[in-house]
Amino acid sequence: MSFVQAAAELGNQYRDDRVLQSQLARSLPASVRSAIAPELDTLGAHAADAWRRERERSAHEPALISWDSQGRRIDRIELTPTWQESREIAARLGLVAAGHEETHAQYGRQHQFALVYLHHVASAYFTCPLAMTDGAATCLKAAANTELLARAWPRYLSRDPETFWISGQWMTETAGGSDIAHSETQARCDAQGRWRLYGRKWFTSAVHADTALALARVEGAGAGADALTLFYLEPRDAEGRWRDLVINRLKPKLGTRELPSAETELLGVTATPVAGFGHGVRAIAPMLNITRSWNAVCAVATMRRALALARDYAFRRRAFGRLLIEHPLHQTTLAGMQAEFEAAFQLTFHVVELLGRAQHGKCDAQEAVLLRLLTPLAKLWTGKLAVALCSEAMECLGGAGYIEDSGLPQLLRDAQVLPIWEGTTNVLSLDVLRVLRAPAAFPVWRTALDELLQQAGTPGLAGANAALRAQVQEFGARLTALATNPERLEAAARELALGLARYYAAALLLRQAAWSHAHENDGRSSAAARHFVALCTATPAVQAGDDVLLARDD
Repeated sequence: MSFVQAAAELGNQYRDDRVLQSQLARSLPASVRSAIAPELDTLGAHAADAWRRERERSAHEPALISWDSQGRRIDRIELTPTWQESREIAARLGLVAAGHEETHAQYGRQHQFALVYLHHVASAYFTCPLAMTDGAATCLKAAANTELLARAWPRYLSRDPETFWISGQWMTETAGGSDIAHSETQARCDAQGRWRLYGRKWFTSAVHADTALALARVEGAGAGADALTLFYLEPRDAEGRWRDLVINRLKPKLGTRELPSAETELLGVTATPVAGFGHGVRAIAPMLNITRSWNAVCAVATMRRALALARDYAFRRRAFGRLLIEHPLHQTTLAGMQAEFEAAFQLTFHVVELLGRAQHGKCDAQEAVLLRLLTPLAKLWTGKLAVALCSEAMECLGGAGYIEDSGLPQLLRDAQVLPIWEGTTNVLSLDVLRVLRAPAAFPVWRTALDELLQQAGTPGLAGANAALRAQVQEFGARLTALATNPERLEAAARELALGLARYYAAALLLRQAAWSHAHENDGRSSAAARHFVALCTATPAVQAGDDVLLARDD
């Protein structure tokens, strides 16, 4: 029989992930780490098992059954097995609840997002409604709506699959996506004093969710975004029948195909104002830090999976007389991917750490500014990077990676949504400019970055530290020059946002590398930091000894 190449394989995705383990070791008390380790280990094993199962069975997608045998409109959505399994896992392990419970106080968000990071790829994008559920819970709490909190909050945070609720987010209309000022959905009060919504929602993600938040314009209200009101609704009754709405069709998407997104017609569905009338965009703002953080965590989880497959394959595939991992150019390619991933991971979980501190009143004024600035930065950079890294990982496997059975095509398709959801790269870049208009924003960013570099005092990092400082100095001068011309500043918004993200991520990675060197005697984070700073500063990328970065994590 002719030679058959062994496919890339995955081990326990928690045990094999030194980056996650090192981050948690640095940032969490030992008592918290030991308490959450069993859950992380469970999800790490499940991630590997789920990946193998998906390679062995035919693809599934949700199906819309519009009519029953007697011609009644039912709009039943048949979900995939993985989707249904993910709902149970999410409830049981508290993928929403862990971020709000007081068990681990300010560290709850790190616990939650470590779980999300490990489960995302195995969840068939069930992480999408989980993000919206987390955001909905945050919105209701911020609005202090006691009626809705009493009804929905315990279900959003339930660890019982039978009582756990998920939420959708129904904002997008044909008149506008990011620009919601032209939303046409109307809210009218009926004779019984109940509010009912009428209109067409062009993209209702996770349409089968138990609840949803929707924007609508109260009848008689003026034009523009400020006249919109945020409403809470439960689209189905206790028997599962739709309440005065129809599903026109499920969206035929590039990726995230197991996630049922739909075009929906609201025909008078009952709804409740969340935070009074008008200023609906302001009412939904508390959701943004949450959902954008979820997006970034899912992006680094996707990168980690693509990289794990590319690295494992490099130790299995022999070409031109030796393993791929033994070819210097392939080593350089993988090292660059690893360095980019580690930097993105550090930035993302730094945002998660700040989010937990803010939620428990632990943030000082500087950290509050950083959270507002770094959240859109992390989302916009990691979303773009996930697509690029998945594409590179596919190329690392050559033609085998292009084949559907490898799993990489699905990773790449699914990754493409990450730069789009919760604000495209350009939309978020403009949001970053709005933050920078506050006089203190850039000085806070610069001061915090300098403090990180002061913690990265390991001699082996001195060159990278100095190179990054010089690059940041030039970057600050460019930003100052652009600030005098609003149109040039806007034109450069994407470049500036990516610079702010990457330089801060580099400083975080240097800080983590110094800690790992001192406490774990591990040089791999240092190698990643040097490599990433080289990518950021156009200094030579390959240095002697940095092949340690490619050593197996197990």
